[in-house]
Amino acid sequence: MAIRIKSRANESVEQMLRRFKKLCEKEGLTKDIKRKQFFEKPSERKRRENRKGVKRREKVFEGRPAS
Repeated sequence: MAIRIKSRANESVEQMLRRFKKLCEKEGLTKDIKRKQFFEKPSERKRRENRKGVKRREKVFEGRPAS
C-alpha cells in the first residue's frame, strides 16, 4: 500500500512532509522498518511477542478489582 499526499492550497513542502511522516507513523511503517532493519532469530521474535502479550494481559487485569 502506498501512502499518497496531495498538496493543499498554500501548503509548504515542510508541512506536506510533516503530514507524510504522521501518516507513516500512524500506519506503523516506521516501527516496521526499524524492526526489520536487523535480522531477528525466530526464538527472539517469539520471546518478544510473549513479553508483549504478558504486558497486555497485566494491563487488562490492572483495572479490575481483586476478588
